[in-house]
Amino acid sequence: MDFSACAKVRWIQGFTNKDVYFVDRNTIGYPCGNYIYFLDLNSKKQTILHCPGRGVSVFTANGNSGIFAFSPRGLNPSIFVHSHPSLGLKNELAGSSSLDYISLALSDGGPYLVSCSSLPDYTITVWNWENATPLCQQERGGNSTCSLVFNPWNWLQICALDKSTLTVWNIERNGSLHVLKPCPVELPDADGAIVKRFVLSSHSVNEELCYYGPELPPSAIAGLKGDKTEDIVNKIFRKARVTPAVICWTATSHLYVGCKEGFLLLVDPEHLSVSILFDPKTSEVPQLKHGFQAFTLYKDHIIAVGKNDVIHELQIKGTQIKITKTWELACPVTTVLYSPNYETLLCTSDMGQIFTMNQNPTENVTKVLDVFCGDFVALTFSPTDKNICLTVRDPGQLQVWSTDGIILGSLSVQTKITSMACCPIANYVVLGTACGKVLFTDVRDPQQPRIVHQTHLYHTSVDHLVFDHDGHYLFTSAPDSYMYVLDPKPSSKFAVLGYTVLPSPSLTLSAQYIKESEQVKVLALCADSDKNYSRLLTLLSLPAEKLNEIPNSVDRNGGLSNNVLNLSKYEVPHLLTSCILGDNDIFAYCNNNSVQCFELPQHSDSSRSEQVIELNPKCEVKGHALGPASLSLSPQKSWLASLGRDGVLQIRRCASMEKCIELQCHSMCLTGVQLVSFSADGQTILTANTKDGSLVCTNLRMSEVANHQPTKYSKSSRGNLQSIVKNENSALGMLKWSEQVSMRKADDNKSSGSLPSIDVIKQDEKNYKALPHKTWLESRQEAIVKEDNEAFSETKENLRKRLKEIRDTIQEMMRENENVPEIERLDQKEFNLDEDEQTRLEAMIEEEVLKMKTESEWNILANYYLRDLIKRDHWDSMKVKGRSVKAFHSDCEVKNYPLKERTQQELEDLHRVEQMRKVEKAQCTNQKEEGKEDNVDIKSSFSFEFEHSSPYLYNQFEVQSREQRVNQIILLQDVIYQVKTAFNKEFDAAHKQKVYELKNIQQRNTRIKEIMTELDLHEEMWEPSLTTAEWPEMLLTVQDSEITAEKYLTPEQKEEQEKKELEEKRRLASKGDKARERALDSMMGGVLEVKKADILKLEIPPPEFVLTKPESEWIEEEKRIHKEYVKKSKELNEEKEKYRKAMETEMKKLQMATKEATEKFDEIPAKLFERKKKCEMAVYQEELKITYLLYSLLVEEELRNREAELKLKLEQLLRYKDDFAEEVVKYQDGVEQFRMAYDTIVAEDKDLDKEFRKEFSDVPSHFVDELYKLFKRRPRVQKMRAQTTKNPIPFKDPALCGSMAPDNLGKLLKAVEDMDSPQNMPENLNLFIWERFCIFRRNKIEKEHKVKMNALTLAEMQAFLQKRRKEERAVIDEIETISEELKRLHKVKNHFMVDLKIQVLLKGGQVQESDTELTVDYSNSVLLHRRVVEDLKKTIITLGEQKISTMVACKDFRKSIVRQEWENKVDKMHIEDLENKARDIQMLRISEEQQEYLNKTDTASRTSKQVTILEKTIAFQEKSHLKNVEHRKKKIKQLERQAALKSEKTSVLEVQRSDMEVTVSDIKHIHDRIATDDPSLKTEERYQEIVQRSMLKNLAQAQAEELSVLWAEVERLRTKNFPSLNQLQHH
Repeated sequence: MDFSACAKVRWIQGFTNKDVYFVDRNTIGYPCGNYIYFLDLNSKKQTILHCPGRGVSVFTANGNSGIFAFSPRGLNPSIFVHSHPSLGLKNELAGSSSLDYISLALSDGGPYLVSCSSLPDYTITVWNWENATPLCQQERGGNSTCSLVFNPWNWLQICALDKSTLTVWNIERNGSLHVLKPCPVELPDADGAIVKRFVLSSHSVNEELCYYGPELPPSAIAGLKGDKTEDIVNKIFRKARVTPAVICWTATSHLYVGCKEGFLLLVDPEHLSVSILFDPKTSEVPQLKHGFQAFTLYKDHIIAVGKNDVIHELQIKGTQIKITKTWELACPVTTVLYSPNYETLLCTSDMGQIFTMNQNPTENVTKVLDVFCGDFVALTFSPTDKNICLTVRDPGQLQVWSTDGIILGSLSVQTKITSMACCPIANYVVLGTACGKVLFTDVRDPQQPRIVHQTHLYHTSVDHLVFDHDGHYLFTSAPDSYMYVLDPKPSSKFAVLGYTVLPSPSLTLSAQYIKESEQVKVLALCADSDKNYSRLLTLLSLPAEKLNEIPNSVDRNGGLSNNVLNLSKYEVPHLLTSCILGDNDIFAYCNNNSVQCFELPQHSDSSRSEQVIELNPKCEVKGHALGPASLSLSPQKSWLASLGRDGVLQIRRCASMEKCIELQCHSMCLTGVQLVSFSADGQTILTANTKDGSLVCTNLRMSEVANHQPTKYSKSSRGNLQSIVKNENSALGMLKWSEQVSMRKADDNKSSGSLPSIDVIKQDEKNYKALPHKTWLESRQEAIVKEDNEAFSETKENLRKRLKEIRDTIQEMMRENENVPEIERLDQKEFNLDEDEQTRLEAMIEEEVLKMKTESEWNILANYYLRDLIKRDHWDSMKVKGRSVKAFHSDCEVKNYPLKERTQQELEDLHRVEQMRKVEKAQCTNQKEEGKEDNVDIKSSFSFEFEHSSPYLYNQFEVQSREQRVNQIILLQDVIYQVKTAFNKEFDAAHKQKVYELKNIQQRNTRIKEIMTELDLHEEMWEPSLTTAEWPEMLLTVQDSEITAEKYLTPEQKEEQEKKELEEKRRLASKGDKARERALDSMMGGVLEVKKADILKLEIPPPEFVLTKPESEWIEEEKRIHKEYVKKSKELNEEKEKYRKAMETEMKKLQMATKEATEKFDEIPAKLFERKKKCEMAVYQEELKITYLLYSLLVEEELRNREAELKLKLEQLLRYKDDFAEEVVKYQDGVEQFRMAYDTIVAEDKDLDKEFRKEFSDVPSHFVDELYKLFKRRPRVQKMRAQTTKNPIPFKDPALCGSMAPDNLGKLLKAVEDMDSPQNMPENLNLFIWERFCIFRRNKIEKEHKVKMNALTLAEMQAFLQKRRKEERAVIDEIETISEELKRLHKVKNHFMVDLKIQVLLKGGQVQESDTELTVDYSNSVLLHRRVVEDLKKTIITLGEQKISTMVACKDFRKSIVRQEWENKVDKMHIEDLENKARDIQMLRISEEQQEYLNKTDTASRTSKQVTILEKTIAFQEKSHLKNVEHRKKKIKQLERQAALKSEKTSVLEVQRSDMEVTVSDIKHIHDRIATDDPSLKTEERYQEIVQRSMLKNLAQAQAEELSVLWAEVERLRTKNFPSLNQLQHH
């Protein structure tokens, strides 16, 4: 078959809502990928224009003239100007842009085009596209420009809109010379305030010096110089401005500007004035407060689009805005524009929709285009329906297209789709989502697609979905390397047949049905780690018959077994980015941008091969210039298509790949993923780019021989599958998974005018709300586990018990092993049942430990490094470390001055200055001797009091030059350093004193601890110490107590610690048992002589008989020994008490010494604190001097900056003035020359008038007069033009300009031809004379037209010259202004140099005037010495204190009188209380025992007698208690015997009770049967109860009376024994 084919674009679709324009009254155009798309709004006819280059960068059109222009992407692009509808190229404008153009605009007033280039120059260029010449250009003029718009009524004005500013560019002409002049518009602040531009050059220096020096502009303060100074200052100091969003020229050449903040502005380009028409904060029109998105003009109205879905027609009169019409749309509008005839209003949306409407808001809005905006994700042709193709866009929009490029229907699934495939045996499409679900969508009705089934397979995105060409299987893959095989038939409800695991995630997946072997082969390109290329190919083979009918085809988990799945691995020499499987070939795209073909080896597929087979390409051809590329194989496997990132579509014949067809379909610059797909007949290719939003359909035109095979293949394929498709479509219609939801939403969306959508996630939550989101494999595994648990539950339980027994046995054996001798003991490893597993776990743990250890070591090393850096920069570099001294008993704390070592440079500068000052002082001494007076210095700081003031310091009145100020700063810094050093010496002495005191306190505390130990006291002891602020070196050392974690010991440290423990055990064991030492320890505490300090521990043991015998049984010798014991104990106690008091006295003395020492030391920090305050004052005063000097140096630098800036500007202006003057002279010469030429033309015109009669001197006079009248007559061209043409713009004609002159001249000559007709010839005039007259008149008219045009040109040139002269005068005025400012600056500088700022120490004063008023009036105030006022205050205070003391004495005296009266009352009340107590004591009654106790005086004998009696009583009670116990024991035994007998009787009675209960029950039953109710019996029973109750009440009453009598008798007997008070006194 010969390779004879060509490719042609059939149609394109796509919309990016960018650069939409009318190209005529009914046709719109916009860029779409690599094409310009034209759409006729009436006939819906589509036309496309292929653009050269790598895509369309910018596009513009003019509907009035039918001209459109665009610029392609790429390096050094050109601008192409075409006409519509012929689409012919008018001209190519080759500009100087290095990269893309960012904006284009065409003028309504002539053949003019303006362009703005991008980086790096941002040049605005105005072109005459007819002759492809640039008229003028301005570099750096269009920085960040968003759009350019010509003034429709004056092409000499252009408005440039960027992100934050608005600029009007005026084109000024001088003959053939054109000049661009920018006029920036100052927009209002963000709050709506109108501000003026900050002009840097107008900031002049004030001659009057203020406290902080002269006022200077920000540029001088910042030190800015150059051309960008003014722009930088404006950006820094100006407030936030409103952000212009849209612009529109008005009929009066003004500008309407809509802002993002909601403001509507009116800009006058001539005067650059701005007025606010609409303020969203104060306006009463709430519909417009959402801001403005787009503008267009209609008559004196504005069509405005906000951020909502509403379009308003606004009528503006002055500052009043009125909404006259409103259109409501179904989506937000971003662009609005009128057709050239102002009959159709076009609106576009960023959702991919275009609407048209007319001026009647009640009529329906017409939807012209609805293609949805979004990046393409996947595309495919339908194998079953040759009339449709399908695409998927982000974020989940499925679109159904006809093969003619018309969208038939769409479905939004409300989730991100990642892949798509179309079934060859049924009209449905499969969608893979980012959440791992596979959605089956019915497309039998293209207008209403619906989801019929879903399967959850992955937790990640579904990357690939592939059918084999005959529809036996559906294959899926994802990044987790799992590949699932599904049954694609709707009759089987899309069952999952099984899965297999690929070696790695697949980059591409393709499948083919091999009819000869009846197998389905799947090819996967497995990725290398996370890379997008690989060399490993995996080929899987499955039988074409149903897998579920093959026995043992899958395992229990669903994995495909080796019985049905054959796997082969291949490796290729080069890295591949994509591949596709043919019949027996593999087509791949390599990483080196080449297309290769590999032939599969023939081998047996009966076994699973794990060996990797190397493949070599049988042919290789060059691919795309920019890869990688996407590959697609035609269904008949004869054509291979590839689409690379360069946007080029290449088509090759599979049998011979050397030749290819190339077609630039997409942009190269938008490097998105390329998508390509063949139709079922192989005659059409569908391509898309994921970034440019364009969908391109390409037809292949082949020869008849080449075309015969694909057609035959497609017919045979359709014939074989026709019956299957019919049956499966019927089964597909039976699925009702989401039909109700889809139809309901479709109906709702049809009523609302939007597309149907199904939220798969929400639908899934609704249907499976109670179930977790599990995949098919997880659900199957869970079911298997559940089934196994039910089937083997008993076996598992037995195994668990058996394992527990084995574990217990092994643990028992291990415990026994620990108790056997060491020679018989087994190693711990002998008990391991699975040593390999334990070794693996130990190795894993060791690896993890090593990893954590390594990380910890690196972290520690990093912390060490950080510690060393901080220590080096902030500790080691300090000569004097910062520390403090704190008082012991107060919060007083004094810090020293941390000082760094002065650098060598600082010391050298100080030495240099000192040597210089020595020389200067010597010179001053000589001047004094010569009689010259010296300036008197004044006291300026407290450093003189510290005697650390440098003798080399300048007098404050002498510091005038810059060098003197710098030297003074160096000397003052040395003074500060000396003051701090002197204070640090005093601080070090105080710090050493505190350390010494702390040592003494520590020694005293040691002795106090010993005393407290001897006295057994547990009082809290005060132990002061140095804090980290006082001794910061402690921060650099980490104590063991600060570490809370357990200390880690290395194996070496553990061995060393064990050795030390063994040595300690051996040392203790070597001591043995020494009887002498043990006896000494037990008797005398281990010493032979008792120290005085141990006296408190001595105790005299009592005699032995004291503990064993009562005192009554002691003999005389024992009594004597006891007396000696008592005497020695008393003496020992007295000795202990004396020693204790001595120890307590010593402890108090030590504590008092510590207190006195610390209190005495506390005076040192207090004095040091006062000294620190003085030093701080001195340091601050010297630093204030340095600050003044530095500020003066700074002001001097600013003055120099300002002077340099003005000089630079003056030089620039002078150069500009010279150059500009030369240009003005040149322009003036040109005007003069043109004036001379104009005068010549005017003279020639006048000569024609004079020569008229001479020319016709041979004509009779009456004919001459009549011809002269005709000679003076002129046609009315404008009036005739108004009658013959009708301007489509309904409110104003465009202004005529010089470019329209040839057209006007042609129309004038055409009108003259009507006047030259013989009908207008005078009667009887010769025709020859009339023709000569017509020629002469035509020359006259042409000459007059030339005069008029030259007059207009001369006027323009004169106006241009006048503007240049005005600019020259402005430059001269600016030069004079800058010169004056320079003079003023010099004067201020000299004044500042001599106006020194002096620091003087003054005593603190006080203002006694009231400051309630804003300004205090001191006219009636008196200035007194402060001492007078203070003395008066002291006198007033003294007198006041005396008066207060007198008043206090009077008050105290009165209080004493009141207190005395109160005390008298208290004493009287005490007397009354005592009398009452005495009376009560007299009446007190006591018992005989109490009387006896009070009468007896020998309490000791009485006590001993009572003790004796109590002892006897206790002995008797013990005997009786023992008897009672024996009696009780006998009684318990007797009771136990009785209880045994009772239990025997009870058991017998229990047996009898059961029989008696039966008998009683029978008798009761009989009684109930035969008994009758007798009322008399119940009455008798009730009477007996009443009588018994009455008797019991009488008995209780009698007993209560008897008890009351007995209680009265007891009380009488008790009071009878109480003695009286008189008896007590008598005894």
